[in-house]
Amino acid sequence: MKKLHSSERMSKIVVHNKTVYLCGQVGNAEDDIKAQTLTCLEKIESLLQEVGSDKSKLLMATVWVKSMSDFAAMNEVWDKWFEGVQPPARACGESALARPELLVEITAIAAE
Repeated sequence: MKKLHSSERMSKIVVHNKTVYLCGQVGNAEDDIKAQTLTCLEKIESLLQEVGSDKSKLLMATVWVKSMSDFAAMNEVWDKWFEGVQPPARACGESALARPELLVEITAIAAE
């Protein structure tokens, strides 16, 4: 098992048995839902690249939005980001996030 970018609280990346687990990614608090979603996805891609993976190897994503009223706008960015790549399995729910200004958080699991 390999853990990267670890702190006292968590690791940003855990690799176990050729499966990559990423902690929740959030965007910039001052941005709207579309920009926050894109930032989350770009962070996911960057973390995956660190371990030799990429978005085509994503297996599962869990998306938390602060409000389901942002669901369509989040999906617009999500769909564009996955153009030309089969998207992973996904769940999406509404939840209060760690800070009130955050609108979306995405966790992901991928093959190495």
